[in-house]
Amino acid sequence: MKKTTLFIIFLAILAGVLGFYFFQRNIYSKDILKVEILGPEEADLLQEIEYIVKYKNNGSTRLEEPELIFEYPEHSIPVGEESVRVTKGSDDFGGAIYPGEEKTFSFKGRLLGKEGEIKTAKVSLRYRPKNLKAGYESSTTFTTKINKVPLTFEFDIPSKIESGKELTFRLNYFSNVDYPLSDLRITINYPSEFEFINSNPRSLEKTEWEIGLLNKAEGGRIEITGKISGEVSEEKVFQARIGSWQDGEFVLLKEATKGIEIVRPDLHISQQINNNPAYLASLGDLLHYEIFFKNIGETTLTDMFLICRLEGEAFDFQTIKSDRGDFVSGDNSIIFDWRRVPALQFLDAQEEGKVEFWIELKEDWEISSAEDKNPAIKNKVYLSQAREEFVNKVKSKIEIVQKGYFQEEVFGNSGPIPPKVGETTTYTITWQAKNYYSEVKNTKVKATLGEKVKLSGQIFPEEESDKLAFDSQSRELVWEVGDLEVGQGILNDAPNISFQIEFAPKESQKGKTPDLISAATISGQDQWTETTLTASSTAIDTTLPNDDTVSDSQGVVQ
Repeated sequence: MKKTTLFIIFLAILAGVLGFYFFQRNIYSKDILKVEILGPEEADLLQEIEYIVKYKNNGSTRLEEPELIFEYPEHSIPVGEESVRVTKGSDDFGGAIYPGEEKTFSFKGRLLGKEGEIKTAKVSLRYRPKNLKAGYESSTTFTTKINKVPLTFEFDIPSKIESGKELTFRLNYFSNVDYPLSDLRITINYPSEFEFINSNPRSLEKTEWEIGLLNKAEGGRIEITGKISGEVSEEKVFQARIGSWQDGEFVLLKEATKGIEIVRPDLHISQQINNNPAYLASLGDLLHYEIFFKNIGETTLTDMFLICRLEGEAFDFQTIKSDRGDFVSGDNSIIFDWRRVPALQFLDAQEEGKVEFWIELKEDWEISSAEDKNPAIKNKVYLSQAREEFVNKVKSKIEIVQKGYFQEEVFGNSGPIPPKVGETTTYTITWQAKNYYSEVKNTKVKATLGEKVKLSGQIFPEEESDKLAFDSQSRELVWEVGDLEVGQGILNDAPNISFQIEFAPKESQKGKTPDLISAATISGQDQWTETTLTASSTAIDTTLPNDDTVSDSQGVVQ
């Protein structure tokens, strides 16, 4: 009986302890602390938006050790914060959240994603009510829809093409976003039976292009050339995506899709320049264009017009000549009328015709920036429903400027003027390298020293001295200029080197004006046309045509 009473008392004490414990656990409800996020329900791409995190203690208990964690939506760009996950500790709350207290925190950021994508911000607030050991957490979320992506991204591609034909199309992009787009990349998926040939700019593995940074009102174009095959009426679909790399992940911003139909050909158009279908043009060339057209359909074609529309800074449109075509200066077109070209008046099945014209290229033209690079001449041919665009690359232009002086401030020359037999006179030779329209690599300049001429060892600037070499046997000087950017020496300072030479004339040179140095020749690899470019200067003799202080008579050896 006694044992039973003790057991009952023990159970009662245990029940009281447990009851008190659970009572303590449940006397506080986390709903007493209200947490919410206020923000825009819609926003444009990378538009700066503000999230207001608002909390209020609706209870009568002080909430201690508060800690708030705010998480920006995935791939956001925080404004004023270093991370997409921001923590506000107890000090930010003033140590505690008091009964009835209501405050806010502000978080600004920019959303990154595609149009229509839903972005979710999250917040959690942890705390411990006074006199309780248990911790609580209140949390909520807020969603914002990316309403508009002011980014133009579209294909420029014909809607129809013949099977097996070479195709050049473009992918245009332009940003009207008020914030710079960084780490941009474009990818493309080709349809089946598409053979990639090349692209401008060059691609990564034929399907990707790094765009990098794109500011507002900036854009660009990717031009892709390939060959496509398929059955008549088959549709081929090209798909492209533009996005930004964020923390190693590709964030899609916009997609473009365009279909092209394989059609049965009726006309085949081809072109030759100077008897070459793949002509590489040089400045100053006279070009003989021959446009061939063949009826590969089954019906006779009659009363046609053929239009050649020429595009390119290199053309000298004042030099166009054509026996049967009329030049229209407004859009630089040549129109061939069926009334003057019999093959255009009547072209039977499987028959071929031809038109021709001549035009010269300019010796050079003005460039305003390094963006004016990789020159090309285009001929867009329109015949009935057929269209063809022919593009021919134009080689760049390089120059070497060679000058000779006695009076100058680089080395301070000495010796008799006119030069005298048996005595030494020093001169300064200066080289400047120039490049115009496309990048040129491995550029070098060569020249040969004249008889009884040698180097003094003086070179300016000193950093160029290790690029100048001299062969004592051949007496050839070589300056390794290196790579030349577009417009180098035209838009900015030209790469240059000056070196001093010594001339001690011999008896047989008396009464003459010997060459101090031969004509200098510059050469380099044009990266646009993949050809070798060369150019030469004039030789420099003792009359020093560039030095106004030395007359022609003072150049005669005494």
